[in-house]
Amino acid sequence: MMFLSEGQMSDYKGAEMLVNALPGAKYMLADRGYDADWFREALRSKGIEPCIPPKKNRKIQIDYNKELYKQRYKVENMFGRIKDWRRIATRYDRCAHTFFSSIYIAAIVIFYLNE
Repeated sequence: MMFLSEGQMSDYKGAEMLVNALPGAKYMLADRGYDADWFREALRSKGIEPCIPPKKNRKIQIDYNKELYKQRYKVENMFGRIKDWRRIATRYDRCAHTFFSSIYIAAIVIFYLNE
């Protein structure tokens, strides 16, 4: 499932819109932007263990699996490779369906070039 939001939408709002549609998983790796008690509880209620580092200004620091969190680089690297495509990085396409098509094509080409 892909979700396209406004460029200025906060991580909290995006997470709130997607939390009910999340598929079953053992863990959820996310960055500090998703550090919220309500989000952690929503994940746990779906049987998903959150692996989210706490924000620096959190009064009570929450423990997380640092070794598991290191695996998040794979997702970040994929986004970096997709953004190498100028059309996607600058969002030339106005229509969401055209933009998604560009992302799909880029992901397919990247996948097959790395085989």
